[in-house]
Amino acid sequence: MRRVRKGTVADIAVFLGAAAFSVLSVDGVGAPIGVAEQAVAAAACAALFLRHRWPVQLAVVLLVTGWFAHLVGGPTAVAVFTVAAYRPLRTTAWVAALAFAPLPLFVARGPDPDLPETGSALTFFVIMAGSIGWGLYVRSRRQLLASYAERGRRQAREEIAREMHDVLAHRLSLLSVHAGALEFRPDAPPAEIERAAGVIRESAHEALEDLRGIIGVLRGPDGTGTADGAGARPQPTLADVPRLVTESRDAGMRIVLEADDVAVSAAPGASGRTAYRIVQEGLTNARKHAPGTQVTVRLAGGPADGLTVEVSNPAPIAAGVVSAIPGAGQGLIGLAERAALAGGGLEHGRVGPDFRLRAWLPWAA
Repeated sequence: MRRVRKGTVADIAVFLGAAAFSVLSVDGVGAPIGVAEQAVAAAACAALFLRHRWPVQLAVVLLVTGWFAHLVGGPTAVAVFTVAAYRPLRTTAWVAALAFAPLPLFVARGPDPDLPETGSALTFFVIMAGSIGWGLYVRSRRQLLASYAERGRRQAREEIAREMHDVLAHRLSLLSVHAGALEFRPDAPPAEIERAAGVIRESAHEALEDLRGIIGVLRGPDGTGTADGAGARPQPTLADVPRLVTESRDAGMRIVLEADDVAVSAAPGASGRTAYRIVQEGLTNARKHAPGTQVTVRLAGGPADGLTVEVSNPAPIAAGVVSAIPGAGQGLIGLAERAALAGGGLEHGRVGPDFRLRAWLPWAA
């Protein structure tokens, strides 16, 4: 309703402006104005209410009419502006060609500058050029704003995709490890089977909760909310890394945590969340690609040096080792994007016999 009301007000304003322009143009015509031409001018102003439905047709009719009726200059300028602002460039070029079609003939006649018709013709061509230029400016500005909005939606979708990958990959890899243990050790003691089943149940519950939160964001008003938005689950911080390490240890991983107490307790929220996701993805990758190896997690830093996160483990000796847990291959790419968005950087690769994932993040005041 508000949009319709706004459009109606704009249509009325355009109609009144075109009518006022036609009235003011009477003095510049230099000849008596008949009733028929006045009626044509009034009809042209009223036709502007149709400019959004048939902009090109209206502009063509008014341009042709303007060759015979001088008072339709105002409505014609509005119609040409509408074409330039809302129609493709090729269509605008054809309408502009029609608008300036009389110009070569006008120049060839050698117009007398003392005649009022000469001033009216020059005024008409200047107004047409201004209407087309203004329309093209409005069109380009609208496209620029639309591109900004689309870029924001795309970045939001990418952020949600990263969040979904980081969270679900960790939960599902824990499920896979414990389910595999139950499969290969059916004769395990009842206590171990009970513990593994409990971890599977808890991990599945957490995965469903995380998935529900992300889907809730996707089903928001515009579908572009971030994973940190309203309705989402509380986001982890660097203080949750010990709990993450404990979960992975319960899954059979050997992990050494070297954490600076100051960094863990006082790290900024944004950098702490990014650091948590980096540790989470590092543990998930180690569980997938280097099972049974010892993983070292280091957390250090402060306001002066920033926050440093490092996850390292011995790289698999055999080349071409295929993980039993499938992966999308997007985890490290997503982490690099996360670190860059946070104002830091991330590097990963072989360092001697180890595979190392290392990131630096800013420590904002």
